[in-house]
Amino acid sequence: MDLERQIQLLIDNAPHDGITPNIVAAISPVLSAIAQRLRHSQYYILQNLESEWVLTTLSNRANPGLEKRVIYAFSTIQDVSLIPSAGLDPQIVAKPLPVTHILFQLVALEPVDSIVFLETPGQTTHTVEVQRNELQKLMQQQIKKQQKPKQVPPDIA
Repeated sequence: MDLERQIQLLIDNAPHDGITPNIVAAISPVLSAIAQRLRHSQYYILQNLESEWVLTTLSNRANPGLEKRVIYAFSTIQDVSLIPSAGLDPQIVAKPLPVTHILFQLVALEPVDSIVFLETPGQTTHTVEVQRNELQKLMQQQIKKQQKPKQVPPDIA
């Protein structure tokens, strides 16, 4: 599915509250720009039976006190087995999701620091990490650009 269609699906499926579809449309250039840097239009995300995304905590080898919480996005279903703990739990399934939907969800995933996209099938060496706080900053900047400055009526006096 192409990126424009993915974005349109996000807008169409947004709550019809008069605000959310406009926000999705406003941040769509950010979602598209990041998605274009990735190699695939969809990735597989590990989820439990309640459809919650599986979080992996990574520790820094040099400084074990430093941790970050990531979600892996696999380019193929076969790549799930590349992460040792991923395929072991029968309660965990890998579901394909459009790349823009993954990026959109990342902003709402509070405990998550980033999503690690495994770009080359069969390898764990070529990855692209998208950090949640960086994505949030880009989206906030984009929303500010979209907002029209408030006009002062000429007859305000």
